[in-house]
Amino acid sequence: MAVLTLPKDPNARTGVLALLGAAAMLGLGFASVPLYRIFCQVTGFGGTTMRATEAEASAIKVSNKLISVRFDANVDRQLPWQFAMEQTTQELRIGSRKMAYYSAKNLSDQPVTGIASFNVEPELAGKYFHKIQCFCFNEQTLQPGQSVNMPVIYYVDPKILEDPETKDIEQITLSYTFHKAVNQPVKALDPALAAR
Repeated sequence: MAVLTLPKDPNARTGVLALLGAAAMLGLGFASVPLYRIFCQVTGFGGTTMRATEAEASAIKVSNKLISVRFDANVDRQLPWQFAMEQTTQELRIGSRKMAYYSAKNLSDQPVTGIASFNVEPELAGKYFHKIQCFCFNEQTLQPGQSVNMPVIYYVDPKILEDPETKDIEQITLSYTFHKAVNQPVKALDPALAAR
């Protein structure tokens, strides 16, 4: 193992330490995005939803209290897709599983791959909103003109009723935005295509 020895000259030592500090900050800059994503997925911070398995969902005790879930759909303007929710809201008993559908259509004349980012509002509800199945877990490739329905299976954890900050929430908004996948050359949406 190589040991770094600092120069005896005070100016050179300061220069080496500054260079090492800059390299460390650059490394932290690259690591911050995946570390932040992991932090949000574990804590529900920023409205990040939780993932659950079928077994975990089956073990949840269903409450008699109802909650409304509102759906929102957005598309980055660099992605030539139409993306919409099938219904605006659903009402469910807290703890029960529900399925909602979104639809997407590729408006371009080439295959396009997109990926969805998502969050819930109010943000405090993120740690109680669990998705069992979601199109947002993977990239989606649509062929030219192809339309697809995309299901989301979810539930709201009854622990939301035990948290003083969330127990009075009556509606949660689940919002998705589709973006073009990384390293995919997609032209901006042609206005003529949007008119179709």
